[in-house]
Amino acid sequence: MEHDLVIYNTLKREKERFEPLHPPFVGMYVCGPTVYGDAHLGHARAAITFDVLFRYLKFLGYKVRYVRNITDVGHLAGDADEGEDKVAKEARARELEPMEVANHYAIGYHKNMEQLNTLPPSIEPLASGHVIEQQEFVKRILANGFAYESGGSVYFDVKRYRERRAYGKLSGRNIDELESNTRQLDGQEEKRDPLDFALWKKAAPGHLMRWPSPWGEGFPGWHVECSCMSQKYLGETFDIHGGGLDLIFPHHECEIAQSAAANGREAARYWMHNNMITINGQKMGKSLGNFITLDQLFSGENEVLEQAYSPMTVRFFILQAHYRSPLDFSNEALKAARKGYERLLAAMAALEKIAPSGAEGRVETEEVEALARACREALNDDLNAPVLLARLFEGTHLIYSIAAGARGISEEALARMKQLYGETVREVLGLKEETTHDARLLGKVIDMLMDARERARQTKDWATSDRIRDELKEAGIAIKDTKDGYEWRVENH
Repeated sequence: MEHDLVIYNTLKREKERFEPLHPPFVGMYVCGPTVYGDAHLGHARAAITFDVLFRYLKFLGYKVRYVRNITDVGHLAGDADEGEDKVAKEARARELEPMEVANHYAIGYHKNMEQLNTLPPSIEPLASGHVIEQQEFVKRILANGFAYESGGSVYFDVKRYRERRAYGKLSGRNIDELESNTRQLDGQEEKRDPLDFALWKKAAPGHLMRWPSPWGEGFPGWHVECSCMSQKYLGETFDIHGGGLDLIFPHHECEIAQSAAANGREAARYWMHNNMITINGQKMGKSLGNFITLDQLFSGENEVLEQAYSPMTVRFFILQAHYRSPLDFSNEALKAARKGYERLLAAMAALEKIAPSGAEGRVETEEVEALARACREALNDDLNAPVLLARLFEGTHLIYSIAAGARGISEEALARMKQLYGETVREVLGLKEETTHDARLLGKVIDMLMDARERARQTKDWATSDRIRDELKEAGIAIKDTKDGYEWRVENH
């Protein structure tokens, strides 16, 4: 398949041309949420980043199998091998079954993802639904000599693994230095080395989530879940593994090691990571208590929010920064995103009303194709959405020039322009019009007032005509007269 897509491979620390193993098929695995709380803005960034990749790969003609898991067991509060299971901890606090908690927050996550117009993954496996496969995976690692049983738990032997392969190459961590600075955590004396990580954990008395296993009742380690589920649906080696930057170590580093230990090969060829959303420079997250849930963003019900922000405003806000760059939350940035989103969609609405014409300086297909090439170059350069948006906004100047009659456009060029904006904005970037019941009702009222204004103008009742326009402006409705009638927009967001 002909394309010039390059993506940044964290494993190589450089951009590489994307070449799938088995074209036209692409296998992509992305670490999904741990469902113990409401989805927040940080979740949105990861979902939108890989949604755009999913959309663009399909746009290029690939048949993509996109697997994104739901972690409903095994993710401990310390993000390593200590603490209580995050889902079970929430269940205990709320006096619910852990699966009630997981199901409740998974439903909320899916609702928010639909609001943000992210496409559902091809497969969305639950960690708790693949315990048998995970046990078999652990058995292979044990049989290959890279793990050991201790007190009913099974741990990955990092020291033994390092005799054969490099450990730490994804994160670039100095493992000798890390090992000397890693303290032995309470209750983990059963480990041979502090860097060893759990493949299977013995369930302590009162632990709510447990399964029978050859090593006793317990539950799978967080890292082994993703290795098992990705390879079950994509094969032992697949194309892309994605996730947030905070997952590089230890989660993804451990995935690389245990996959090689089980199969003799590393799982993913390209490792992609989106950067964090921050508030005042600090990573946003539930564990830090500084997160803003998506429901709060959409309703405005959070003390740091000055107003509610629509799902497409949030999506546009996230797309304004390159996925590998940090993105700091602010009300000002979200308000600016809303204006940018409205400007882009207003230009697309204007484009739909344009008719071919032979006015001076007529736009021909070649000029539109130059714009299309610039858009493709931005996408092919590691999904550079900010540059892509800049190119699309450059094209809006051309759209308004044609709409105002300053330039004409051929029928072929107009069709290509409509195709370019439709495919790029709607299909690849996933931006869509937001029309609520209130907006439709407001539109009908404005149409009635503008009909009354037009009748006043026809009878030369200029006082009434001006009063209608001025009162609409005072109410925050901007009216722009055009050769085909009028356009309106709400200004006071």
